[in-house]
Amino acid sequence: MTGTRMGRAMRAVLAMAAATATLAAVAGCGTTADTAAGGSGGSKGSGMVGVDLPLLTSPFWQAYNSYIPTMARSQSVSILPTVNSNNDTAQQITDINNLLNQGVKGLAIAPIDSSAIVAALDQAQRKGVPVVAVDVAPDKGKVAMIVRANNVSYGLQACDYLGRTVKSGKVVQIQGDLASVNGRDRSQAFDSCMKSKYPGIKVLEVPAAWQSDVAASKLDTLLNANPDIKGIYMQAGGVYLAPTLQTLRSKGLLKPVGTPGHITIVSNDGIPQEYQAIRDGQIDATVSQPADLYAKYAMYYIKAAMEGKTFQPGPTDHGSTIVRLPNGMLEDQLPAPLVTKANVNDPNLWGNQLKSSQ
Repeated sequence: MTGTRMGRAMRAVLAMAAATATLAAVAGCGTTADTAAGGSGGSKGSGMVGVDLPLLTSPFWQAYNSYIPTMARSQSVSILPTVNSNNDTAQQITDINNLLNQGVKGLAIAPIDSSAIVAALDQAQRKGVPVVAVDVAPDKGKVAMIVRANNVSYGLQACDYLGRTVKSGKVVQIQGDLASVNGRDRSQAFDSCMKSKYPGIKVLEVPAAWQSDVAASKLDTLLNANPDIKGIYMQAGGVYLAPTLQTLRSKGLLKPVGTPGHITIVSNDGIPQEYQAIRDGQIDATVSQPADLYAKYAMYYIKAAMEGKTFQPGPTDHGSTIVRLPNGMLEDQLPAPLVTKANVNDPNLWGNQLKSSQ
């Protein structure tokens, strides 16, 4: 974790401690325990749900946010207006604490930092409020379910596509935030796959922490020193697609697929902009991260948790598998297919349904 990230995490923990102390002072001296949010009033499974987003500058999270109201209605879940934490760990914990203070009976959150989010999870547990984590798995704490695709598979699919296409030479991995388990899973899977299966390929890293300006700046510097790069793996097309294409274009390196000098590009997310880039021959492939299913099953599992339902590892009735993680948490690993020119127009892909569904 970087110094900045550590500072944010420490501020978040201090902010949570201060908020907890304030709550205790208001409650009086009778007990040190928080009153359970699911206590008096309302039937079991009822009540408002708070939804916290990590950021809204990415088209992926914009899509997820747009699906939430529809999926909440389909599951008969009442939600407060979604909250955007602007990719700030301390702000996210403050936002979650604010939702708890509003008396929500359930939370669906997409953690920014897998470690720092534990403070918020502990606060929710003290108040008896179940939590569903979306997209990012917390390192510790209690959640009813993690709704997430297999991020190791993301890295492996990108590795195999680039490995088979490039065969030898240099490729760039534009990484996400390594304070997030998603960034770690994708990076480690990609690196280990390349080392074991494609030893003729050298991987160059661009740690960009889900920030588009950082990705553009560092990629520009890397290309100046390595003009012979043959491939790029972007861990998040929602934030990296536009700056990557612009950087390549500015250097005369954005060559169409199938032409000499083309740099093979594989992405993650499955947003409509990536599909258009595939159709236009600018990039080769992306892994479709299911924004629609994230929203659907976030609402499904938080409703179930509020009703006291529990789940066990194994296959689901919706084409996924629930697994138990090493930290004991359950994760519903939703399918995330590779999209190429061969299947980019598949109407079943959420990125092709987005406009018509909203």
